[in-house]
This record gives sequence, C-alpha cells and structure tokens, in this order.
Amino acid sequence: MNENTLKKLAKPLILIATVIWGSTFFILKDTLDSVDLQFLLAFRFTVAAVVLALVFTRRWKRVDRGYWWRGAVMGVILYAAYTVQNYGLMDTTPGKNAFLTAVYCVIVPFLYWAVERLRPDRFNMLAAVLCVAGVGLVSWDGGLSLGRGDVLTLCGGFLYACHIVAVSRFAKDRDVFLLTVIQFAATAVCCWVGTVAVKGFPVGGLSPRAWLVLLYLAIAATTLALLFQNVGQAYTDPSSAAVLLSLEAPFGVLFSLVFTDESPSATMYLGFLLIFVAVVCSETKFSFLKKKSAA
Repeated sequence: MNENTLKKLAKPLILIATVIWGSTFFILKDTLDSVDLQFLLAFRFTVAAVVLALVFTRRWKRVDRGYWWRGAVMGVILYAAYTVQNYGLMDTTPGKNAFLTAVYCVIVPFLYWAVERLRPDRFNMLAAVLCVAGVGLVSWDGGLSLGRGDVLTLCGGFLYACHIVAVSRFAKDRDVFLLTVIQFAATAVCCWVGTVAVKGFPVGGLSPRAWLVLLYLAIAATTLALLFQNVGQAYTDPSSAAVLLSLEAPFGVLFSLVFTDESPSATMYLGFLLIFVAVVCSETKFSFLKKKSAA
C-alpha cells in the first residue's frame, strides 16, 4: 500500500478504531468480573504482536536499534494507560469511563508545550476550563463525588495523552507498522510480568463467552484498532487525529446505553456535552464555524 493511499485512508482508519474502542467499555466492564485484568491485557497484546509480526515479516530487515527503544517506550506507556484506565473501569460506569478518558485530547496540547515548546493558544485554555467544568458535572451527585474509579480513569486519560505525543514523535521517518509490532510486544511483556505478580492466570478455565470476548479484544480492539490508530496518526496532523480519537467517548456511551442498564442523569449529560465541546474547541478551534461564516 503506497503512501498516498495511506494518507487518504488515515482519517477513516482512526474513525473505525474509535467505533471499535467505543464497543469495548461495556464488554470490559462485564468481563473484568471473571477475568483478571493483567491476564486479559497480556492475552490481547500477545496475540496482536504475534499476528502483526507474521503479517509484516518482510519488513523486519529495516529494524535497527532506534526501532527497539522507541517501540519499547511506546509499549510501556501504552501498558500503563490501559492498566490504569481499566482498573478505573472496575469502579465506575462504562459511560463515565469513556468520557473521563477523553480528557486526553485536551491534555495533548499542554504536553506538546512541554515537549515541543509550542505554547497552547486561547482555544486550548478555554478547552481546559470547559473540560474541568465538564468533569465536575459528571462527578456531581449533590456534591463533588469523584470516586476511585473516576480518578484512575482521569489518570489513564493523562497517560493516553502521553502515548499520543510519543507516537507522533517516534513515528516520524519510521515504519509505523514495525513500531506498532514492537510496541505491542513491549506491552505484552509488561502485561505478563503483571500477570505473574498478581497471580492472575485463569484457574479452572474460562467460559466460552469469556474466550470469545478475549478474541474480540485481541483481534479487533487491539490488533486492528491500535494499528489503525498508529497508521492514521502517522499520516494525520496531531490536532485532527486527537479530535477523531475523542469520538471514542460518545460511541462508548452509545453502546453502554444500548447494551446495559446505564442511565446517566441530566447533570452527567451536561458534563458529557461540556467535555465533548472542550475536545472540539481544543482540536478544531471552531474553524468549521469560520468556514460557514465565510460562505
């Protein structure tokens, strides 16, 4: 597949990834009751690493030391993000987990400020205020009630922001497919270490449904979705990529409303709306409104 084709497919690939990830919140919520988190993640990333390593066998001759350390750093950050976010999911609802994770889109410009010395503009500042207000409304229950799961989810959002910055920096002038394989392998190693540490190997076997869920998470939500994200990010500017990735949150809430008994309050809906507007503000600077005015 040539570079021009990849550029054309970049944004659609990111969008497909967000739909897949949106479907995982309610699935994970149920599955984590019977499957240890570390084992679940280890299975996901091991399958993804093996499958992609076989698919891209011919590319391995390009690998040098730079690929190994870049992929390792990306993999460790991704492991931390997934672990923290999913531990958060255990103590909050799928919908809240989806939207609170989305704050990474607002955090990205400030991380770029620290890494690239590119100062956030007034839209980024406004987005930060709207996001804080939105998080406050989502956590409001007659008073601010950010539970343990919500706090962990927000920390996971920060780690996802770190991952986006790392991918954008490390994918420059590198084969994004090889970086993705090495990243998955590094994440899998971390997960297996975590599995051994918490003795999370399944005892007595898993149900057929649990194995189906694991396979869906490994093939669709990890192998395909994260590959689509990495390829899409490599051929899309960070701001456009971030706003597309933020659609994971509304998709997550939509799937949760359709397939679970979750029923957010009016205050939570308003909080979700503010967080979404914050993301759009930060990543588009409302440029679409200017285009309509000019027309």
